[in-house]
This record gives sequence, structure tokens and C-alpha cells, in this order.
Amino acid sequence: MRDDRTEALGRWYARHARDLPWRVPPGDGERPDPYRTWLSEVMLQQTTVAAVKDYFARFTTTWPDVRALAAADDADVMAAWAGLGYYARARNLLKCARTVVADHDGVFPRTEAALLALPGIGPYTAAAIAAIAFQERAVVVDGNVERVMTRLGAIETPLPAAKPEIRALADRLTPEDRPGDHAQAVMDLGATVCTPKSPACVICPLRDHCAGRKAGIAESLPRKAPKAPKPERRGYVYLARNGTDYLVETRPPKGLLGGMLAFPTSEWSETPLPAAPFDARWRDAGEVRHTFTHFHLTLKVLTTAKRGNPDRGEWARLDPEALPTLFAKAHRAAFPSK
Repeated sequence: MRDDRTEALGRWYARHARDLPWRVPPGDGERPDPYRTWLSEVMLQQTTVAAVKDYFARFTTTWPDVRALAAADDADVMAAWAGLGYYARARNLLKCARTVVADHDGVFPRTEAALLALPGIGPYTAAAIAAIAFQERAVVVDGNVERVMTRLGAIETPLPAAKPEIRALADRLTPEDRPGDHAQAVMDLGATVCTPKSPACVICPLRDHCAGRKAGIAESLPRKAPKAPKPERRGYVYLARNGTDYLVETRPPKGLLGGMLAFPTSEWSETPLPAAPFDARWRDAGEVRHTFTHFHLTLKVLTTAKRGNPDRGEWARLDPEALPTLFAKAHRAAFPSK
């Protein structure tokens, strides 16, 4: 027997589901494409829907299925991903596509367990693909779901310790039939109604069932344990421009921004040493600051117009704004538009 909360949410979703390019509308009858579901879920990790839409459109136009993506050149995929951030996702995207083609004849496995065995697919993504693309009952929990569940159940345990309680409640509400629509309904509710600040409780389909609203604490949930301050790192970035050519290098395949085209840099540490790619009179163009998941980074920007013989990298004609955000920032610092 379906839970009353699940029924109310399903009715709301049938009327208010977001129109997203990777989604099949509720009641449409069309089966979602596992490739598009997987691609969108990977892109949406720690990234907003608004930021993902254009990238999703470009990827699916250039590589319309998993076989096309698996056959793509690494550099082309990394370049297409530039600006979306969290670049390990792009590397894992290629690994996963190639594994699906090599080990599964180009067909995504249908079960949560089998999906979890693919490169770059964690518990959330495996559950989401299984539920949405294959209608396997799987408990899908992302940030939006966490917020809805903590408020619905008045779960006051701080995150991340609250995760088992949140998952247990989400599990109780997940139906056997149409689990994909249910998962997307909870995510849509969190994104549009049960928002982090000023939740619109008056129009929420679960308002009469929400223990957090009844207790007057909904807006304060979920609770979060205090975060440790992020460490600070520093470094140097070198912008050599000669006419329309720039000196660039491909970063090592592992590590931050791995495999991405970038301007040469020094190490990133508390006490970095200069590491110019060639001898020149490097001009100080200020600093840029960027925050990664685990640390803040400040780079001193140095520039020259000399076309030297570099120890590393190569001269190339490119659009600096197509580089990862950190290096696009450095370019704007070195060569501000007039």
C-alpha cells in the first residue's frame, strides 16, 4: 500500500514536473534514455541545472550515444567540459563510456548493483539511473532529498550523522511502481518548493504531513555540523602571449584539473617556488583566487610577450575563456578588457 505522502507527492509531480532536456515527462509513456540519464546525473553532481543545460546540449549533439562518446578523443571531451568544474567527472565519463562499450556491448546495465561497478558511478548516481532509466526500485538521495526528508521527518541530527535516518525515511516513501518519477518528484520539490531558504510551505503538497513545519523548525533544517576551515595554498601561473598565440600545457592526468589544457603553473602549496617555463622578464599582473572542494588557492599572475623556447608546454592559438575557470580568471587579470 502506497504511503499517503508518496501519493500526494506523485499528484503534485504530475502537474508541476520541471521541463528538463534529459527528462521524460511523467505519464508520457516513453522510456528514458539511460545514456542521457547517466550523462545528466554526472553533469549535475555539485552543479546547478542552469549551468548544465548548455553543456548537456553540446555533448548530446556531438556525442549522441555512449558508443560515440567512448570513441571520442580525450582532449576533445576535456575541452568540451571546460568551465563546468570538477574535472575528474569528465575523465570518469570517458572511462565509464568505454567500459560500457567494452564490457556491456554498449548497453548500460539495468541494476543498481551493476551500475555501481562502473567507473565514476557512486551510490547516488547508480540509484538515480536504476530508478529513472530502468524503473528499478532504488532509494535516491541527493542534497534536495536530504533537505525534504529532514524537514518532513523533523530530523534534527546534524549532517552527515543524519544520513542513515534520512535514507531510512526516503526508503519508506519510495514506491515499487514508478520509482523514477518518485525520485524526480522529491528532487523537484526540494529544488522549487522546499528550498534552503524561505521554503514555500503554503504550496507544498506535503505540508500537512511535515513534522518540521508543525514544530516550527522546517527552515532551520537540515542541521549541519561545523565545517573545518579550508586550508590556503599559493602558486604562480605564467601567461606568455605572443600575438594570438599562448603558451599552454596539458596538466597531468591525475589530480586537480587533470588532463585539462592550462597555462603553466608552479606547484600549489603553502610555500611554492617560482617555476617559469622559460627565461623572460615576467611582469606581475596581480593575483587570482579560486576555491576548490578542499582548499582555497591564490595564484600570482605573471605575464610576458616574449616567445621563448619553453621547458614545457607548447604554443597554441586558442580562446582563453574556453580554459578551466581558474585559468580564464588568470587571463582576465593579465589582459583586462578595455
